[in-house]
Amino acid sequence: MTKKVYSEAYKERMVRQLMPPINKTTSQIRKEEGIPSSTFHTWIRNARKRGLLIPNANAPSPDEKWRNEDKLRMVIETYSMNEEEVNLYCRKQGIYRSDLQHWQHLLEQAFEPTTNTPLQKESDRRILKLQNELRYKEKALAEAAALLVLQKKVQAFWGDNEDE
Repeated sequence: MTKKVYSEAYKERMVRQLMPPINKTTSQIRKEEGIPSSTFHTWIRNARKRGLLIPNANAPSPDEKWRNEDKLRMVIETYSMNEEEVNLYCRKQGIYRSDLQHWQHLLEQAFEPTTNTPLQKESDRRILKLQNELRYKEKALAEAAALLVLQKKVQAFWGDNEDE
């Protein structure tokens, strides 16, 4: 069995069919062209390494269509653009402007300090209480150990007087 060799142009053309405006699924392309799954996914991985934004057409929801790295990259690329340029970019990438704004909002929220919810505050109080209790028990254990050592020293000094 001979290994089929694909040209770089062919690989590029097949991977670009996953991107807007064509938006074919990987299974469609593989069936039409007779490309093995592992081979095709290697091409996709290599294209992503080169910087192509390739959506997952099989994603169950629009939010899962893009990888987090791709979302971040799109937010960064469009951050300094004016409204007209952003709209053009969104059409080119096949995304909605609202999705891009949502991703930008999520990214901005990631850098804000977190506020404690009532559940987190209750958990923090419980942790503090348990730490204090543990500290108290450790001190009691250390005191008991010291008394035991002292008792053994006294017995060793005065001798074994248990039979008297």
